[in-house]
Amino acid sequence: MPHILIVEDETIIRSALRRLLERNQYQVSEAGSVQEAQERFSIPTFDLIVSDLRLPGAPGTELIKLGQGTPVLIMTSYASLRSAVDSMKMGAVDYIAKPFDHDEMLQAVARILRDRQSAPAAGEVIAGKTANGNGKSATDNSNGEIGIIGSCPPMQDLYGKIRKVAPTDSNVLIQGESGTGKELVARALHNLSKRAKAPMISVNCAAIPESLIESELFGHEKGAFTGASAGRAGLVEAADGGTLFLDEIGELPLEAQARLLRVLQEGEIRRVGSVQSQKVDVRLIAATHRDLKSLAKIGQFREDLYYRLHVIALKLPALRERGADVNEIANAFLARQSARINRTDLKFAADAEQAIRHYSWPGNVRELENAVERAVILSESPEISADLLGIDIELGDLEDDEFIGLPAQPAGNASNSSHEPTEDLSLEDYFQHFVLEHQDHMTETELARKLGVSRKCLWERRQRLGIPRRKTGVASES
Repeated sequence: MPHILIVEDETIIRSALRRLLERNQYQVSEAGSVQEAQERFSIPTFDLIVSDLRLPGAPGTELIKLGQGTPVLIMTSYASLRSAVDSMKMGAVDYIAKPFDHDEMLQAVARILRDRQSAPAAGEVIAGKTANGNGKSATDNSNGEIGIIGSCPPMQDLYGKIRKVAPTDSNVLIQGESGTGKELVARALHNLSKRAKAPMISVNCAAIPESLIESELFGHEKGAFTGASAGRAGLVEAADGGTLFLDEIGELPLEAQARLLRVLQEGEIRRVGSVQSQKVDVRLIAATHRDLKSLAKIGQFREDLYYRLHVIALKLPALRERGADVNEIANAFLARQSARINRTDLKFAADAEQAIRHYSWPGNVRELENAVERAVILSESPEISADLLGIDIELGDLEDDEFIGLPAQPAGNASNSSHEPTEDLSLEDYFQHFVLEHQDHMTETELARKLGVSRKCLWERRQRLGIPRRKTGVASES
C-alpha cells in the first residue's frame, strides 16, 4: 500500500484530504509544516509527498530537497498559481490548484505513483487506463507502452499514429468529445517522446478567466497590471524543453491566440508588459471537442493558428463507436472500484453487460466510470445488475426539460410538467452535455429556463464545471 505524506497547515483541508486518500486504499501520514514533517518522519521513506506551497516557516518546495527523490505534488491556491511554475522548475513532479475536486486529486496521485514504479500495480486504472504487473495493457500487450484500453480498429489506428507522431516535435491537435480521454493521448505522446524526462504542463483553457489567461500562459512583468507586484514566469515558459498541453483550445481568446502563434512561428515568448522576447523550446499538443475550422470561418478562431495546430490531427472515437472496448473498460473500472472496498466477488450480470454495450454513453469514459462506481457502492450481491448502473434510459428519448432531471419551465408549452430528479443519473454530466449541445442556439435565459434553474445558478455551474459562455450566439439576449 503506497504511503503518502500530507503537509498542509489548514486542519480542515488536511483532514479532508487524508480521508479521501485513505478511502482509496492509501496509507497516509500528515504534518502541518515542513519542520513538523522533519521532526516526526523520515521524509525519503514516503512514496509521495503532497504539500501546500505556502506553509508556516519553510515553503513546501523545501520538501523536494528533503525527499531525496521522493516525488512532491504541490498544492497551490489559484491566486498563487504562477508560483507553482517556479516549484516545477525546482523539481516538483506536478502541481494542483486549490480548490480541486476529488477525482482530479486521485488521478494526479495515481499517475505520479504509477510513473514512479517500474512495474505498476496489477489492475491499476486511471480514467480508462489499466496495466498488469509488466506495465502492459491488461487487454492488449501490443499497446502497453501507450497504456490505453481498447482493441477496436479505430483505437488500433490511433495507437499506430501515436507511435509515429510521438518521437517528432510536430504540433498535434487531438479531437474528440468530452470525456473520451484526450489528455491520456497527450500524455502518451509526451511519454513516448524524447521530451519524456522534461515536464508536461497541462492547461485547461476553459478553466482560466479570460482576463488572466495571457498572464498565466506567457507570464508578466512587475507592474504590468494592477496587482502585479512582481514578475512571474508563465506556463509556456515552465514547459520549456518539454510539452505544453492546451486542453479546450477553442476557448482561448483571440488575443492569446496571437501570442501563441508567435510561440509556434518564432519559438519565443514575450511576457505581458515586457518589451523583450525570450526563446522557448516547447512541443505543443492541443485538444478540443469543437470544430476549429468552422470557428475560424466565423472569426472565433484564428485561421493561421488553426493550420499551425493542424500539422497532425488525431481523432479520438466516442465510446459508443468503440464496440466491445466499452465492456473491457467497464471491467477495468470494476476491478479498480472493487479493490477500493476490498471485494473480489463482484461481476456484471448478463443484463448489465448488454446494457453497457448498447448504451450510447453521451458522457463517454467519464460517465462509464461514474456508473460503475455507483453500481459497486450500491451492490448488495456479487452480481451487478443493469438497474444499478442507472443507464436503462435512452438519452435520445428524453425531452430537453427532462434532460437535467430538474423542474423545467419551457415558455409557451401548454403541457408544462415537472420531473423529479433521477438519482441514478449524473446531473453534472447531463448539465454539461445539455449546455454544450444547446448553447449555440439558446440564450442564457433560455438555457436556465429549460434546466429549471436561475441564471445565477447556471453561471455558477458553468464556472464549477469549466464550461465557458459562448462568445456569440444565434439567439440574442432580451
